[in-house]
Amino acid sequence: MKKKIALVTGGLSNEAQISYKSAITVGNNVDRERFDVYRIDINATGWWYEPVQGEKSKVNRDDFSVTDNGKKINFDAILLCIHGTPGEDGKLQGYFDMLGLSYTSCDAATSALTFNKRYTVAVAAFGGIHVAHSKHIFRHTPVSSEAILTALKLPVFVKPNNGGSSIGMSKVSVADELEAALHKAFREDDQVLVEEYISGREFTIGVFKSKGKIMVLPITEVSTQNEFFDFEAKYQGKSVETTPALIDDAMKTKLEAAAKKVYEVLNCRGVVRIDFIYNEAQGQPYMLEVNTVPGQSEASIIPQQVKTMGWNLKDFYSALIDEVLN
Repeated sequence: MKKKIALVTGGLSNEAQISYKSAITVGNNVDRERFDVYRIDINATGWWYEPVQGEKSKVNRDDFSVTDNGKKINFDAILLCIHGTPGEDGKLQGYFDMLGLSYTSCDAATSALTFNKRYTVAVAAFGGIHVAHSKHIFRHTPVSSEAILTALKLPVFVKPNNGGSSIGMSKVSVADELEAALHKAFREDDQVLVEEYISGREFTIGVFKSKGKIMVLPITEVSTQNEFFDFEAKYQGKSVETTPALIDDAMKTKLEAAAKKVYEVLNCRGVVRIDFIYNEAQGQPYMLEVNTVPGQSEASIIPQQVKTMGWNLKDFYSALIDEVLN
């Protein structure tokens, strides 16, 4: 009998637009000979089951079930495609844990931790992973630009502490630009991370677990025409992504080892994408961020890496589902 899978998309943040694109790719590539897939859209109006034919209906939140053609459907596993809250910050994961439902992402604790950029780098540094110097700013406890620049060297990146897709992010090269960058980030979040710039080449690496083994996808090098890898660069064609990255074996080995270590130290599950800067002068990779629900649209990096590895997306998504079913 086919396993019943809930493909959960939408979300309550500005990243919902990316979630819907990811859900299209995933939905088109799940093996329908093995799995029955039911699309669930969580948005500001409610939790909705959207059948291929017929009108949408509300999800029963008591047990996360739906009714399809008069029949109650309980799910064997959840395929998460929500970027941002509540699918990437641990809220849904905690709910699914309480119901005893398996899901294809990191658990509630790791999701909540990695959604907070400052806490992520703090735990990573404690685990022996190289990270940039940074300062954590809260709206309720203002810190002056002067105090920030006493602790950190320019240039710096200023970004909302919770969130993704580089929304609200700025690069600050001169002191006069810092105040405006802080205001921009605070429009997106009550916490802001100010992080020293690290010179080097930027890489992003997909890591997942299949049959209990941690696997590293082919490394992608990211370069952009913009000042940094911002929303426009990520989603509007202003970047160049080279997969596999054109790097020597020594750099490849260090990056892969760092990616595996991050996955282990942060107790990740499912597929995650980890961003690094490789400082060639030091010969060291520095972890930037961890994306526990990375984009899966046709233009996204993880699908590119999967295809470069020689897998098709159907096999890849089957492997992610199988990992949580077994």
